[in-house]
Amino acid sequence: MVEIKRCDWAENSELERNYHDHEWGRPVHDEHKLFKMLILEGQQAGLSWQTILSKMAAMTEAYENFNPEILSNYDEQKIEELLSDQRVIRNRLKIKAVIKNAKAYLAMRENGEDFSQFIWSFVGGKPQINNVPNLS
Repeated sequence: MVEIKRCDWAENSELERNYHDHEWGRPVHDEHKLFKMLILEGQQAGLSWQTILSKMAAMTEAYENFNPEILSNYDEQKIEELLSDQRVIRNRLKIKAVIKNAKAYLAMRENGEDFSQFIWSFVGGKPQINNVPNLS
């Protein structure tokens, strides 16, 4: 069996190791997965990625599998429900950003824009490979 060489940040927990080994750094073109990652990255602002990883399953459930059609219709009552849910990041602005991003995603789709192509356009459609010798 080949041992995986991990980044230093991925050695702190099983969640980080699993994410590093199976998801991190892998090109993604699936629009739904990219939308989910946009939401999770927004939730992570000011927090550790470990926090997001530990809450990811619960957030996937609470945010109804990151379905933009459902999220775009969240109202103040749903926001209050999420603010009282200890399983998610309880920040009103971040929750409102989820709703706003869902609406923007749907507007792009209605205009015939492909979210994956939009995201990948920032790097010319190709993964960027950075040769960083050490992140610690």
